[in-house]
Amino acid sequence: MTTIFSKACVVALTTAALGVTATAQAQDDCPLPSNLRVVIGSTSTGGDTYQASSIVVDQLADKLDINAKVDAVGVMGAFRALERDRRGNTIMVFHDGSYLGNLYGVNGYPDIFENYTVGPTFAINPGNAYLVPKGSDYQTMDDIIEAAGNGERVRVAIQPGGVSELGFSALKNAVRLEHPGQEDNIVAVNTGSQADKNQLLFDGAVDVINGSVQANEQYTNLPEDDQKSMRFIWLTSPEETIAQTNEEGMGDTTREQLLQYAGVDIPMSADADESFTFDKEFFFLYNKDMDQAAVDCIDNALADVFEEDEVNEQLKRAFFVPDFKPSAEAVESIKQKNDEYEGIIGNLQG
Repeated sequence: MTTIFSKACVVALTTAALGVTATAQAQDDCPLPSNLRVVIGSTSTGGDTYQASSIVVDQLADKLDINAKVDAVGVMGAFRALERDRRGNTIMVFHDGSYLGNLYGVNGYPDIFENYTVGPTFAINPGNAYLVPKGSDYQTMDDIIEAAGNGERVRVAIQPGGVSELGFSALKNAVRLEHPGQEDNIVAVNTGSQADKNQLLFDGAVDVINGSVQANEQYTNLPEDDQKSMRFIWLTSPEETIAQTNEEGMGDTTREQLLQYAGVDIPMSADADESFTFDKEFFFLYNKDMDQAAVDCIDNALADVFEEDEVNEQLKRAFFVPDFKPSAEAVESIKQKNDEYEGIIGNLQG
């Protein structure tokens, strides 16, 4: 009995030692902290940035056996936190607004390609949307364009320099093309988070807001006499992106119902048959001096995560389109998008 017990102890101790060695080796290969802070460029925990980030960060943490917390500190807070941390204890998640703010010249938005390392993409939100009160006279985007063309001021709540301003610019440009000289009737009301935009609509301080299917679908199911009721009027993603989502759509709104707000004719120029569309894409950002081994570790872990069904199903249930591209591929894709929209913004503002 004693001999058997001793052998068992030796086996157990040997196994434990091997386990410790393997764990230590894994930690050497992946120099991420056991507690990882993931800051996002939003202060809202009810918006699409927080929702998409939480889904993917939870899966990443499980895969790497670490603790990771999504921290909604806002755009400037996130950039500052990322700048201060060269060790990789803090990383960032944001979307196209990270480079659009710089293209628009908004104070505080750096050149992400110069100042940071662009990490992997992981999701597209095909639900980037514009909404009006359910009782609004504006039934379509054409109604808004015509109203502005007839001298009516249309107030649009946006976050300056972000994704919402890009759609605002396209709308203003469409009025300029169809009703020259009347484009200033499309008026920007600059604000911050999704909650702030919503509140402006609730208060009747604006006529249109930028929102998302994820954050605003619940309000579209309220009765018209409810102060918080809303109605979708435009989804900026092309129909082929929305077609990749679940047929069930989001909440009580099916994909087929949402598709009626896509494919809206927002002309880009007077001499081209091209309408404005935009896919809102989420990706990681790192401090420029973060260890390349940590960058590679996140790439490899997410590649494994996206090979499995769970994260893809979770994203689709929340009306996101899974969109994993590793860092090297992602930076080329995002840079190409940056260059494309730099030209578009120039044309829209011209």
